[in-house]
Amino acid sequence: MQTPAINVQNLSKNYGPVQAVDDVTFQVAPGELVGFLGPNGAGKSTCMRILTTWLPASSGYAWLNGYDVMYQSMEVRKNIGYLPESVPVYGEMRVREYLAYRAKLKGVERHGRSARIDHCMAKCRVKEVQNRLLNTLSKGYRQRVGLADTLLADPPILILDEPTSGLDPVQIGETLATIKELGGQHTILFSTHVLPEVEKVYDRVIIIDKGRIKFDETKKAIDSREASYLLEVRGPVEETTKFMREQPELASVESTTIGSDLAAFEVRTRDHKDHREALAARVVTKGWGLGRLEIRKPSLEAIFDDVVRQRYQAETAPVAPPAAEPDKTPAA
Repeated sequence: MQTPAINVQNLSKNYGPVQAVDDVTFQVAPGELVGFLGPNGAGKSTCMRILTTWLPASSGYAWLNGYDVMYQSMEVRKNIGYLPESVPVYGEMRVREYLAYRAKLKGVERHGRSARIDHCMAKCRVKEVQNRLLNTLSKGYRQRVGLADTLLADPPILILDEPTSGLDPVQIGETLATIKELGGQHTILFSTHVLPEVEKVYDRVIIIDKGRIKFDETKKAIDSREASYLLEVRGPVEETTKFMREQPELASVESTTIGSDLAAFEVRTRDHKDHREALAARVVTKGWGLGRLEIRKPSLEAIFDDVVRQRYQAETAPVAPPAAEPDKTPAA
């Protein structure tokens, strides 16, 4: 069995009474590119800071490339490249000067250091600004300098917290292409709030919410999920809903009333085949209007919404009143 590049077991972190990370367990295989997602305050940045030895865990264990983050922190740091959301740089230094300084700190051998810096600048597309002061660069350029910094020592593991933050659309596309290219050469764990970005590059996605892992699946498993069909039917809502529920090839029918004579349906078939033409013909034969008929393929955004919605519904569910205590007054 392949040894995980990142191995997290029962990790927890408390800030006083606040439980930021709650019994998190997951593994990342060598060379795997994993999107680490969650709403604000979910605990993903805290997890990343623990894995990069910035913060100690309250309990649990984590190993990166076989090294314990608590007891072998220096070895862990030699094996990772970490890009925080807000990249700390020395603004009075020039880009190439800064990367040379960082390469020296990271132990990049003097022989070949200059070539390595050139390689990282080219890969992150900052070579054209190599002689500019860092404090004159846009946030997007500083972010790309930070990404070049993570690659200097050619670490086996990259941990990237919001790597596309502050980039324009062209830069985002270039950065995602770089991350995807690096995926086969490095193990990558990266977080982002922009779900379409993850869908372009990921091998697997982990969703964390309220400090706990709520979803963990590979891209292949997500893509193999059954598609649903979306229909909008104009006609008497009660009749159209009854009609859809009676169709033998449909395994499930979810309806939403849009107006007095318009309803939307999300349906799934029993045999996983495409029955759109037959359904459309039946709807039209009944004399109803068909305003929409399309496939809804499984998407990361829909999965993420479901995870967050389940939490929101649990939080907003009405609390049942306490049961009345039995009357203990002694009988007269």
